[in-house]
Amino acid sequence: MAKRGTVYICQNCGFRSPAWSGKCPECGQWGTLVEEVEKKRGKGVSWTGISSSKPVSLSEVSASNGERLKTGIGEFDRLSGGGLVKGSVSLLSGEPGIGKSTFLLQLSGRMAELGKVIYVSAEESPEQIRMRAERIGILGQNIYVVPGNDLEDVLRVVEAENPVFAVFDSIQTLYLPYIESASGSASQVREGAARITNFSKSKGLTSFIVGHVTKEGAIAGPKVLEHIVDAVYQFEGDRGYSFRVMKSLKNRFGSTGEIAVFQMGEKGLVEVPNPSEFFLSEKPKGKPGSVVFAGIEGTRPVLLEVQALVTRASFSTPQRRSKGISQNRLSIIVATLEKELGYPLRNFDVFVNVVGGISVDEPAVDLPVALAIISSYLGRPVSEEVAVFGELGLAGEVRSVRLDELRIREAVRNGFSKIVAPSKGKGVIRIRSIREVIDLALV
Repeated sequence: MAKRGTVYICQNCGFRSPAWSGKCPECGQWGTLVEEVEKKRGKGVSWTGISSSKPVSLSEVSASNGERLKTGIGEFDRLSGGGLVKGSVSLLSGEPGIGKSTFLLQLSGRMAELGKVIYVSAEESPEQIRMRAERIGILGQNIYVVPGNDLEDVLRVVEAENPVFAVFDSIQTLYLPYIESASGSASQVREGAARITNFSKSKGLTSFIVGHVTKEGAIAGPKVLEHIVDAVYQFEGDRGYSFRVMKSLKNRFGSTGEIAVFQMGEKGLVEVPNPSEFFLSEKPKGKPGSVVFAGIEGTRPVLLEVQALVTRASFSTPQRRSKGISQNRLSIIVATLEKELGYPLRNFDVFVNVVGGISVDEPAVDLPVALAIISSYLGRPVSEEVAVFGELGLAGEVRSVRLDELRIREAVRNGFSKIVAPSKGKGVIRIRSIREVIDLALV
């Protein structure tokens, strides 16, 4: 039985339990329940200053979208819905070394043109930040670095300076002294994010919080962290490649699922205005197993290369490996091809990769993956004029997907004259079954 005044909190989902358990009953993760001292909290104060018991007519509520601050970074302004809303709090997450601090320093340099910027650094020294700023060409005349881990002290400094923009790097290393648990714990992360959010909204301060990720790639800390903030952006990309993809996972002031593409260089992150051309720049010509996929990220069309390699199995159990798509989806596609086309794929290893480290979770990738597998198995390359999209059913039928007109327009704009898909349109070769794809798309 837990000691009085303590509670066991899951560091993954924030579940609270009076007793320790090896496995969290809420999220199913092992070894995530940590004992923390629980203290009674005083009555909270609303940052709006309006009593929650007083109703307001919806017709009397202002329809204003809020004042937006243009950052001057075109890709990010589009991703955020037209710029940062004044007083908003955003969370930026990503793997170590992916470019979070570099991007926020570049963003601070742009925001410094509007007024004073505070960069709270709880991980790096001011000297390290100065070195990075010099490398990427940030003058930093209106950027002030505040080193420290005590969030209460930090917020007092921020309030005294009255900036227009603030960065808190990172939420896992900041702590509140009145919470008796280590920095990075579920309680510290949750309360720290809530404290920054209430402070920012009450002062009209636009803020960015940096968040770490777990080894699975999810945002570290309790899930409530993502609910507290106004927007959640995540940096993705393989560090072996020069590009970085920023995804909008949540945005109260714009659409979600959008992406912005950057290229990492010596001078920091550079915008990539045409991601399709960038992702296909090194596509091999005349090689079996390579297919151009007309995909959608949010509402933005983007062309990606899907590769497959089919080789005879070395062991009794064939391998099914995928990067960029779900392995379960790959297994279903392989089973469908074996059933409908009669290919003995049970005797072959199948490897699939979405080039560039991009993760795709939409069903429209089914047909490109299937075609790449067929191309590699038969040793016949896909025509250079062909782009593909469509969902593959278990009976071998090809089903329609959303936003097909945007996909077709993007493929045509990038020089593809034949679009193999279950849709109608100019230059579209409409198909209904996986059997029709072979003669239409393969050379």
